[in-house]
This record gives sequence, C-alpha cells and structure tokens, in this order.
Amino acid sequence: MVSFTPTEEQQLLIDTIRRYALNDVRPVAHEADEASAAPLEVVAKGWQIGLVPSSIPEELGGFGEMSALTNALAYEELAFGDLAVALHIATPALFAYPLVLFGTEVQREDYTPLFLDEPLAPATAALLEPGVFFDAEDLKTTAAPEGDHYTLNGVKAYVPLAENAQVILVYARNTHSGQTEAFIVPRDQVNIEKREALMGLRALPMYRVHLNNVQVPAVAKLGGAVGIDFAAVLNRQRVALAALAVGVARGAFEYARDYAKGRVQFGQPIATKQAIAFMLAEMAIEIDATRLMLWEAAWKIDKGQDATHEAYLAKQYADKMALFVTDGAVQTLGGYGFIREYPAERWLRNGRGFPTFAGLAIV
Repeated sequence: MVSFTPTEEQQLLIDTIRRYALNDVRPVAHEADEASAAPLEVVAKGWQIGLVPSSIPEELGGFGEMSALTNALAYEELAFGDLAVALHIATPALFAYPLVLFGTEVQREDYTPLFLDEPLAPATAALLEPGVFFDAEDLKTTAAPEGDHYTLNGVKAYVPLAENAQVILVYARNTHSGQTEAFIVPRDQVNIEKREALMGLRALPMYRVHLNNVQVPAVAKLGGAVGIDFAAVLNRQRVALAALAVGVARGAFEYARDYAKGRVQFGQPIATKQAIAFMLAEMAIEIDATRLMLWEAAWKIDKGQDATHEAYLAKQYADKMALFVTDGAVQTLGGYGFIREYPAERWLRNGRGFPTFAGLAIV
C-alpha cells in the first residue's frame, strides 16, 4: 500500500527546513532579488542542513541513502522560503546525484569528497540549451568519440553557479551512438559568457556556457562504458521541479489567503467575497493535486519502478499550476500585487519560468 505519511526522519528534515525557510530565507528574499545576489551566509546555513550529504551512501562517506521522495519534501520547503535560494543550495546535487547513481567506482572516489565538506560544493551541471524548441532528448551539444577521448561542442544555457564551479557535468549527444551521455568537464576548459539576465530567479547566478572543441578523456564519461540512464535522470529532474513549483505556489497561496482574511472592504474581509473565496479554494486544490502527483512519481522512483509517465504528468501539471496560483496571488492583492515591495510579483515571475527550468534541479 502506498503511504505518504512522513517517517520520523523525514518529518525532522521537513521541520528543520521549514524553520530555516521562515526564519532565515523569507526575511532576505526580497533584498536578494533586488540585489541579484543571495546572502552567502544564508546559503551556507542551508547547505549545512546536509541535504546532499544525506543522499550519499555511508560507504562513500555520506550519512544516508538517496530518496526521491525525501528530497522532494525538502525541495518544497526550500522553495517555500525562496526559489532562487533553494536552487542555489540544490545546485551541487545536479552533479552529486548522477555521480552516486551512475558513476564508476573511480569517479565516485574522486568526486564524492567535494560534497562532504562544509562549504557549498563547487559543482554544477549543464543540460538546457538556448533556442525556442529545446528538447532534452534531442540535444544539439555533441560528444564525438575519438580514440581515447571525446570532443565536445555546443552551447548550454541557464547553467547555475558555473562561474565558481570546479567541475561541470555536461550532457551531450554521442555522435556515434546517438545516446545522451554525461561528461565531467573542468571549469577551465569551457568558455563562460557574462551572467544571464532573467525575469525571475534574479538571486541565482546563471550563465551561458560554450564548449568549443573541448577534449576530455574517455574516463570522464559518467558511468564509463555503461554510461547513464538518461530517462531516469529526466524523471528525477521533473519530480524535483514539480516539488519546487509546489513550494513556490504554497508560499504564494498562504500569503494571499492571509491577506484576504485581513483585508477589509465595506466592513468585511475580502476573503468572504465569492470571487476571492472560490479562487483561493481552486488554488489550494491545484497545489494539493500537484503534490500528490509528484509524490506518486517519487515513490515509484524509490521503488525502482518506471516513473516516466507519472513524472512527466507531474511536471506538466506543475508548470501550469505554478502560473495559475502565483497569478491568483497577485490578483488577490489587487494593486498591491503589482508593487515590488510585496512578494506576490516575485512569486509570479519565478512561477512563470518553470516550463523553461529544465535541468535546474534533481532529486
């Protein structure tokens, strides 16, 4: 029987991150967005919660095991605080989780220690490519096998924290097999353009990355000769983004709900007005529906079952839900929703971006 009642350990993690989100992240989220920079001390405190190390098995130096459902629960709480800070903390997982899942013994031994130290691990990943019709399963970035090395060519977009990374996990299409593979590329072998200027996620530095005849040894291919299960990577990324969307939407909904209860017009709280009450109810329904969909997908992943159908539906539903709920929050606040001092417009900008956030998170 499927049960989504959190275990004692999961509930402890949820409570810890919720306190962090409320007490540390929420108070700085507006200033971070305005300054286009997350406070490093707040990010460091979030990293110290140990979400990534707790997903690394003990035999590799970590103190737990990877659970898509546990990570999804954590991501919702992080995004409830602020999406940009959440992704800042989660960026090293883009490298660490595929490494744990698919890396060779040597690759794990070489790179796992990066994620066990107290400072934020200097690692990221590059999947998304510029263009209107991006398809994660038909990448334009190529990896051409040539003897004992591969030559990588292509352009990646929205690569988080690339400027300060030591290593980047680059996804590319093998020109011989046509399969999507991942390659461990040192930061100094790629060309990084200036920071992307985005409508949302302004506190998360993201960059355009160019790979011009970058040569990496064959041992840099994640998983060695076996490679990776890219479909499994996509499923985990979809669940992660759906969980983050729920966190953003929940934050927007709760703020709008509380505002509507306290905002009095013509002697009554606006929450008693049918138009507002019905919209808030629908917002709550959409959030809960999305949460259950992504939990089902995460549960199947943890059980080793094929979750492609569930993960895809959860992500597609979450994209629409995030926009609907955050726009509803702006409408609930009326004219105040359009003022930058109020968080609703930030949630709307971030919520609108979810359809374009491919590869920015993984559980």
